Amino acid sequence: MDDLYRELILDHYKHPRNRGTLDPHDFSYEDENPLCGDKIRIDVRLDENQRVKEVAFLGKGCAISQASASMLTETIVGKTLDEIKQIGRDDILDMLGGISLGPTRIKCALLSLKVLKAGAYGLAGEHYREDE
Repeated sequence: MDDLYRELILDHYKHPRNRGTLDPHDFSYEDENPLCGDKIRIDVRLDENQRVKEVAFLGKGCAISQASASMLTETIVGKTLDEIKQIGRDDILDMLGGISLGPTRIKCALLSLKVLKAGAYGLAGEHYREDE
């Protein structure tokens, strides 16, 4: 089973979904992992019902950070800001197949979620805390 998820991660890394930028966008946020230098930017465009209509990401870094960003962007299309705020650490790790990740790799895997949530909370005028 691990091989299947490793192949899925490599596929998203080599052929990322939703790669690029959106202009105009309703919110955009960018951050990096200072431990390894991975960097992610996510742009989101909402529809008239405040659901994600389009999403794009740009980034550089390891296969885990880039694959998780690609997978996350596929997952959020059609979701509301409140639904985005409910996505958690376990959801990202499940997308990656529950593979075993050390502390540094976990930060890589969660970078896109941190960026997405910071942007969503910022659009709503709220402050995002990483432990949410």
